[in-house]
Amino acid sequence: MCPWAWGSEPVFRALRAALAGRVRWRRAYAILFDHDDDPPPDPAAETAWYARYVEEISSHTRAPRAVRLSRMPADSWPASLVAKAAEPQGPEVAERVLRRLRESVFVLGEPADTTELALAAVRGVPDLDPRRLAVDAASGAVLEQVRADRLEARRPVADVLSAQGGSPHPGAAKETAEGGHRYALPTLLVRTAGEYRVVPGWRPYEAYAAAVEEVGPGPAVAPAPLTPADALERYRSLTDPERALLTEGHWPPLGAVRVDTANGPLWLHPDEAATHPAAP
Repeated sequence: MCPWAWGSEPVFRALRAALAGRVRWRRAYAILFDHDDDPPPDPAAETAWYARYVEEISSHTRAPRAVRLSRMPADSWPASLVAKAAEPQGPEVAERVLRRLRESVFVLGEPADTTELALAAVRGVPDLDPRRLAVDAASGAVLEQVRADRLEARRPVADVLSAQGGSPHPGAAKETAEGGHRYALPTLLVRTAGEYRVVPGWRPYEAYAAAVEEVGPGPAVAPAPLTPADALERYRSLTDPERALLTEGHWPPLGAVRVDTANGPLWLHPDEAATHPAAP
């Protein structure tokens, strides 16, 4: 539910493609909106503030934002549990589930902040077993995994306790209500057995590549561009910043379904559009 993380997806998709087969990629769900947070005294004013906040961020990232945000997201736990529960069904399924959950906020303007809404948002994802997903999302094992993610996010490495320059979102760790800190979102931590590098906030591809190359398995050269049709087949859902970074050739490809937002279109593969809640 973090607009900076949503805006970082083009670069993260490129980085995952460049490092495919050479690294293990693990997401930790930091819980941006906690279920014991105090409810806003004026929900309408809070929603209007958050919509302006997302609009400001999208002016930097160019990521889509909803024409109308129905409400301030109330709780990150349901979407985090559903996203975590999708991982045993394979990386492609998990990626598409997470993508749908993000799009519920930033494309539809209807945050998937209850279990029912989160499960409804991902209905129809190819190869997803919805019954298994619902059972796993309600399980104690998945709850403990997300609890561990939340705790990990609140034990940031010392490098991020001060601001890092060079970005409108430098990514210094955020103070928590308990008097501690948590990672700003997104933050990428590149680990080997003996050392690490951390890249916080909103950063260009080169910053992530440099961190990987300092400790990792060789150069992180940006992947060759895909044809528009191949990119849409692979990712099923593409923003304009993603297609600019990841593709080369005439756009849109045959059959692409356009979904208009307040900050440019979202493009869907026709099979994705058949079950996507935002598709016209």
